[in-house]
Amino acid sequence: MIVEDKRRTVILLNAYNIGRKEMIPIAENISPKKLDYIVQKLKEVQIASLVSDSGTPVISDPGLAVVSRCWKEGIEIDIIPGPSAVTSSIAASGFPGNRFIFLGFLPRRRKRRKLFRELMSWKGVIVFFESPSRLVETLKDVLDILGDLEIFIAREMTKIHQEFFKGRVGEAIEHFNGEVKGEITVVMRKEE
Repeated sequence: MIVEDKRRTVILLNAYNIGRKEMIPIAENISPKKLDYIVQKLKEVQIASLVSDSGTPVISDPGLAVVSRCWKEGIEIDIIPGPSAVTSSIAASGFPGNRFIFLGFLPRRRKRRKLFRELMSWKGVIVFFESPSRLVETLKDVLDILGDLEIFIAREMTKIHQEFFKGRVGEAIEHFNGEVKGEITVVMRKEE
């Protein structure tokens, strides 16, 4: 098994009584040497799994280098569709999902503001992930550059402390001003 975090994957394995499995942890920036080792292991076994902590592997999670290398090496790929924070948050937002752009995790400060300026002419839905510690700062940049857009924020989606917020960016700044925890997906609607 190729995993984002052994501790989280063990919880999953135990919940389904799967038992002990060899786990190779990977990070976003996997070294070429480790990637070579993983490919060698994949060629030795019949079936292997790529497991992320939450959401869909490779979508703003580690694993892209492994999947890309598997294609180059002729290693067969399959997928078991599962939760996706991107599509789930769009569906829960009530915004039209026929035209959206996904930005992954946003850059910091000036690069983030530059990105928002580049999106000024975009019409449709904008989706991105943000860390709890930067959420309010990012929302203030949105307000300053893109305006008081309609916004939907999903925090800890599908987990015990799930929270959905829908309103305007200014309202979201007030709502989330304070300590914020968990994984956050932001969906904003720019009118067409």
